[in-house]
Amino acid sequence: MDELTQILRHAAEQAAGYRRSLSERPVARPVDHTALRVAFAAPLDRPGTDPRTVIDELVAAAGPGLVGSAGPRFFGFVVGGALPAATAADILTTGWDQNAFNAVLSPAAIAAEEAAGGRLKELLGLPATASVGFVTGGQAANTAGLAAARQHLFAEAGWDVGRRGLAGAPRLRVVAGEERHATVDRSLRLLGLGTDCLRPVRADDRGALDTEDLRRVLAAEPDALTIVCAQAGNVNTGACDDLRTICGLTHAVGGWVHVDGAFGLWAAASPATRHLVDGVERADSWACDGHKWLNVPYDCGYAFCSRPAVHADALSYSASYLTRAEATPAGGADYTAESSRRARGFATWAALRELGRDGVTELVDRCCALARRFADGLSAAGFDVVNEVALNQVLVGFGSDARTDAVVQAVQEDGTCWVGATTWRGRRLMRISVSGHATTEADVDRSVAAMVRQARRP
Repeated sequence: MDELTQILRHAAEQAAGYRRSLSERPVARPVDHTALRVAFAAPLDRPGTDPRTVIDELVAAAGPGLVGSAGPRFFGFVVGGALPAATAADILTTGWDQNAFNAVLSPAAIAAEEAAGGRLKELLGLPATASVGFVTGGQAANTAGLAAARQHLFAEAGWDVGRRGLAGAPRLRVVAGEERHATVDRSLRLLGLGTDCLRPVRADDRGALDTEDLRRVLAAEPDALTIVCAQAGNVNTGACDDLRTICGLTHAVGGWVHVDGAFGLWAAASPATRHLVDGVERADSWACDGHKWLNVPYDCGYAFCSRPAVHADALSYSASYLTRAEATPAGGADYTAESSRRARGFATWAALRELGRDGVTELVDRCCALARRFADGLSAAGFDVVNEVALNQVLVGFGSDARTDAVVQAVQEDGTCWVGATTWRGRRLMRISVSGHATTEADVDRSVAAMVRQARRP
């Protein structure tokens, strides 16, 4: 074998060995952060180091600090370990080393995005004519959607925000639920709109946006340009907003509806949960993650827009040295805020091919069922499950806030599984998120047993 083949095979064997170990190794362990930094702090040698030695050094240095988030018992965030085909496709993506700026730099990368984007729109119930930008994740997708909303609303008011900026622009408000994801606020800061433009709407007892309060908020400033941020999948409870009603109310005042559906948008892929996102196709832009429920490698998210021209106007650019393939529509970097782009479409295409439509449905259904199994097991043990398990999120209390935090920490240190803590309605709770393709009923039962064991310790 030539040297490149040897080093790539060696790296692949190291990665595969790590993946095989995840079902039995501790999900996380206490980390000596000083030692971890020292391990990576080797001096930069003048002559350089043999590539195989570099890989061995990297494996040795990183090992104590790796978290088994790709394994079957990581429930701390809504992340799923990457599927086999998606992982292998990502290895090829690195090997091919394509820049997915446009169809001149990589015709294959753009074709993969177009094909995968079409399948995503089918699964998520979005208009076939919508544009799709392959971005880094939910933050970038929310920013792209809100940038398109800003572009469109100001243009409708006769203001060219791309040329004139925001100084002196018409008044714009962003209406969002009190329990919106924090990335919405950061997107507003990044776009220069600022969080002072936010108009909060009450959340109902599930954490979804209260549509009656939305009516009140919309009526309060009838002359303002309006973006309404709806949510598919509350970050704590998994609850989905009433998208059909929200779209009707917003469009009646000439507003734009953006749906933050980082994980909840995947509810549309299953007949059992599709009703939770009824009316989703009526929105104007949507944000979704691939490295959550689709189980593709980091980093991958999707920004969809019902008006492709507006999407491109908000984010694209041109320069004299850039070349576009003839007869190719907007795509690639036109729909993102990146120029040098990883070819994310390959891994998404591979994941969709591996799963098929039925496989995506089964993945969503199984994760929801496993979340309910968590809730049933912990309730039966006498602990307080505080949310209706609508999707894949479970919130559990273990008495006082201090006791709950102590149980969460003990579970993390135990290593059987990994969960996080959150604050919801002023109360500290354990937050369990189920979204990995490798998780089984046995993994849930093993994790529940560990939680109960730690919670009952004096």
